[in-house]
Amino acid sequence: MPFTIAIDGPAASGKGTIARALAERFGFHHLDTGLLYRATGVKGGDPIQAARTLAEADFGRKDLRTAAAGQAASRVAAIPEVRQALLDFQRGFALREPGAVLDGRDIGTVICPTADVKLFVIASDLVRARRRAAELGADVDAMLMQLRERDARDAGRADAPMIRADDAVLLDTSEMSIEDAIKAAVGAVEARLAG
Repeated sequence: MPFTIAIDGPAASGKGTIARALAERFGFHHLDTGLLYRATGVKGGDPIQAARTLAEADFGRKDLRTAAAGQAASRVAAIPEVRQALLDFQRGFALREPGAVLDGRDIGTVICPTADVKLFVIASDLVRARRRAAELGADVDAMLMQLRERDARDAGRADAPMIRADDAVLLDTSEMSIEDAIKAAVGAVEARLAG
């Protein structure tokens, strides 16, 4: 039986960095589910058709990590038919042996509600804006506004909103180094593997 780790949280909270580190540490597969939505959003045309026809090549686009792609992802993620089209892909990925780490907004609540470990990674709005602005070479104030808009859209959508699963470990990375955040996440996984 594969071991599944679900990591949720808002943009620039550190969930992707933690997810990649956990996958590498434990030899698990990793899926940044946001890439599915980013690829759908930047593909253009009818978003439902774009979601249904995503190919592996769509995940290699250079523009998937831009702020515009993030905004597009948030918009198409609010469309129930898009979410349904991508649901099976994500659930199938979670079953890969020996295990999988998936990060996104609704992994622990919708995609993998029975995941072995669930983490909900957060950081203050300003810390996240500074991180994303540094990553993209953008203005902090503009990034703060974009992140808040996106958070409101992601948490307020009717279908699969971004919320913390009841059994998810809350990890606030606002004051943590990358190393400390990863160490805390590894500890949560190791506790579950041992128990």
